[in-house]
Amino acid sequence: MAAKPDKAEVLKAIDVYMPLAYGSQNPPVTVRSLIATLNGFAGDFFAAPVFAKDPHVPPTRYSLRLGNSFYPHMKLVFQLSPNDEVFLFKADTHDKHCCPPERSAEHAAFMELMGKNQKLSERIEAGWADAGLPTFKTYLRDDLARRKIV
Repeated sequence: MAAKPDKAEVLKAIDVYMPLAYGSQNPPVTVRSLIATLNGFAGDFFAAPVFAKDPHVPPTRYSLRLGNSFYPHMKLVFQLSPNDEVFLFKADTHDKHCCPPERSAEHAAFMELMGKNQKLSERIEAGWADAGLPTFKTYLRDDLARRKIV
């Protein structure tokens, strides 16, 4: 199994995520507190209480609920790649499980929100790729390149 990402990679992922998610707005105090806790945590970085972890031992997925300027539940996630060799960064919109039924009054507005979240997620992941951080898309691209027959 892969080693956890370097602490510097996670902090870089946060640095890329925040301006894209909030623009010129100040993030909510809960998000600022979460980041301050992470930056000041004196113990094992990945044992910081701000991370939600899956139940695997050791964990294969870590997440931070950083939100964005219009939806507080978006998460920065890093999870083990399909080949168990590297952790990949993902902007999890965390909105697909709760879409109101088509006939409800909230459906159209929620679909619009999901579209905005998806576009933001794509911008964040493109920013991570540009910063040299591994994402699922970069993993697939690299995997296809390795498999390419010359």
